[in-house]
Amino acid sequence: MNRVQLKRSSILRMALSGSETVDQEGHNGEPFIVRAGKIAAVVVLYWFVSITMVFLNNYLLDNRDLDAPLFVTFYQCAVTVGLCWLMQLLARFWPGLIDFPSVRFDLKTSREVLPLSIVFISMITFNNLCLKHLGVAFYTVGRSLSTVFNVLLSYVILKQTTSRQAIVCCGIILGGFWLGVDQEATTGSLSWTGVFFGVIASAFVSMNAIYTKKVMPAVEGNIWKLSYYNNVNACVLFLPLIAVSGDLGSLASFSRLGSLGFWGMMTLGGVFGFAIGYVTGLQIKYTSPLTHNVSGTVKACGQTVIAVVYNSSSKSLLWWTSNMMVLCGSSAYTWVKSLEMKKAPRRDPHPQDPAKEKLLPEEKDSIGV
Repeated sequence: MNRVQLKRSSILRMALSGSETVDQEGHNGEPFIVRAGKIAAVVVLYWFVSITMVFLNNYLLDNRDLDAPLFVTFYQCAVTVGLCWLMQLLARFWPGLIDFPSVRFDLKTSREVLPLSIVFISMITFNNLCLKHLGVAFYTVGRSLSTVFNVLLSYVILKQTTSRQAIVCCGIILGGFWLGVDQEATTGSLSWTGVFFGVIASAFVSMNAIYTKKVMPAVEGNIWKLSYYNNVNACVLFLPLIAVSGDLGSLASFSRLGSLGFWGMMTLGGVFGFAIGYVTGLQIKYTSPLTHNVSGTVKACGQTVIAVVYNSSSKSLLWWTSNMMVLCGSSAYTWVKSLEMKKAPRRDPHPQDPAKEKLLPEEKDSIGV
């Protein structure tokens, strides 16, 4: 049986379409215990990759001996470019096992993707700065406003209105955000710099989704090609930023610059960042879009609990309430949008080619990632 490889653009569309099944492969004729085992393994893999990626980034960014967040982000983009080349090579030798497009650098395409790349580097930079200053425990709340900005920017830029139910969900998220900030400030551990970076990162997450939709035709609607050009552009754009930010001076004085362990951790962070898209799609494929969002919510809860236990922190009931408000509001928003998209006519300009589907702004926002 040929293995169906889902493109990330298809995955992201289905993640909010509310479709209860994505791929029925392996569901017919298999014993329940086998299906349950596969589902459990996929969910565990998604949790492992997602949580590990966040903690790895926090470890790399919170290094007191190396204050170079732009360089860390630049290196992860370079790793992604390298992995795109590697996947292309592997797909050439094992086409039946690995499905990856042939990517060759084209200057014209790179220029067309450049506006998105500027938004992209802003998004990942502010996201990493938020994680650096807030830590893993408060990261979910600090970076929770992407859904709210999604609604605002969709209305301002795309003139898309939002239902009352979705606005109520945004209100719950806002309430959880402000309660969390208040509780973190009460304990004296709040970083207003981190909150600022989190709000800005949330805005750029939404802008990234909108610009992604605009530049998709330049890469023939293929999300992997877009990732390649985006990260190539990002590597170039980061160079002058690193030069003026002081990261090079910090890097030059870093005592572990020649350590294989340090570069191994840096590379591993980039690998996990690249892998999160694949395991997200794998979980949706073997469960369902709505189950994926539930899994993502529980994963975020687990991630927060692990961070609190690891740091031996003591949090108030209101602090935990703020986290639950953010997670429940985000999940409810996704559920409401999925119901709305079920009722709306399907927008599929290339029904026979899922790789050429267009991304909607809300399709890039997932609390589980």
